[in-house]
Amino acid sequence: MKYKVFIDGAEGTTGLKIHQYFQKRDDIDVISIDQEKRKDLDERLAMIKKADVSFLCLPDAAAREVAAAAPRECRILDTSTAHRTDPDWAYGMPELAPDQRERIKNSNRVAVPGCHATGVILLIKPLLEAGLLPKEHSFCAFSLTGYSGGGKKMIAQYESDERVRGNMGMQDILCSPRQYGLSQSHKHLPEIIAATGISSTPAFIPVVADYYSGMEVTVPVSAAGLTRESVEKVMKEYYAGQPLVKVCDSIDEGGFIAAGQLAGTNMLHIAVEGSDENILLAAVYDNLGKGASGAAVQNMNIMLGIEETKGLI
Repeated sequence: MKYKVFIDGAEGTTGLKIHQYFQKRDDIDVISIDQEKRKDLDERLAMIKKADVSFLCLPDAAAREVAAAAPRECRILDTSTAHRTDPDWAYGMPELAPDQRERIKNSNRVAVPGCHATGVILLIKPLLEAGLLPKEHSFCAFSLTGYSGGGKKMIAQYESDERVRGNMGMQDILCSPRQYGLSQSHKHLPEIIAATGISSTPAFIPVVADYYSGMEVTVPVSAAGLTRESVEKVMKEYYAGQPLVKVCDSIDEGGFIAAGQLAGTNMLHIAVEGSDENILLAAVYDNLGKGASGAAVQNMNIMLGIEETKGLI
């Protein structure tokens, strides 16, 4: 069977990557809108009605407009932040709970998780579910990403032949990792709270660096009675049998964790590092793969009843 798919916002980074996945598949027919009509709401809605499933790769406001106007029977995957905490939308993280795949499969509205949020949620959810940490625990998360996570504007900035240099001939400032989200109001924080049920906003430290793709998320945890062994046991049990999430004995590469070690894949690897006194939960994955477009395709496969990993591994 061949499925018709429409990508609204196919020119953006996420949309382009989704389209790349489909170029290698013979069961997907990507239907395209005339370029001069790609901002015409009526034309876009007509395409959504024709499609078996549609992806919204749009800014939040535009995604809300389209989703509100589309008939409820149309199946939509939204890659923006707009609907990730909306109770009427299924949260597109199949590994989140035992019944999450069924919720995704049976929903006509699925919100694809954010790249940073994916790592944070997958690291802390098992510990909360097992009762190893209370929902009142004060969490802190560090997330390092390649610049492709910033979209076309940031990609152009980093890949420009005329990158702006600092004063007095100093090295290009983009060569240095740059922390952002300094106001502690990053757009991924609400979905982290909603998906995990934690009672307070975690301290969040996102950093973008001068490489294209790949992501590393680390969450330090410590509590009385908590050990590396007990945490690793819970992690391995929670993610046993998951096709795209693997708990490894370690992701340490000679004393380092390389954020780009899974770039170009759709896998997410988790490891419990550190010591019993200071446990470090770590995850590595591709911010464009399991952190964005790959996750969107994984959810589409589930919605359509296709093998979940088709076209992804």
